[in-house]
Amino acid sequence: MDNLLAIFLILVLSWFWLDSLRAREIATAICQAACKQRSLQFLDQAVALRRLGLSWRTEGMRIRRVYRFDFSEEGTGRRNGYVVMRGLNLEELSFGLPTQTRDA
Repeated sequence: MDNLLAIFLILVLSWFWLDSLRAREIATAICQAACKQRSLQFLDQAVALRRLGLSWRTEGMRIRRVYRFDFSEEGTGRRNGYVVMRGLNLEELSFGLPTQTRDA
């Protein structure tokens, strides 16, 4: 019985690890595409996990991950953005930039 529990635990941890790798790959691809669409530079070509938790909705329970990434508008400065993944789906993407520029 202890062996079955150990095997089950190893399988659950393996699934979680592979699911996390896949979610990070998807988040990275989303950030790259969004930066390219907005003519921004996606710095370091990576996202970093900031928060991990569970999310309950009407569709069921999913793992919710918040990733941070760096980008540059002009090539010299570094700004932060974040992407929220619920399971393997995009929930939110933010660059922290104003949506409209006002004329001075």
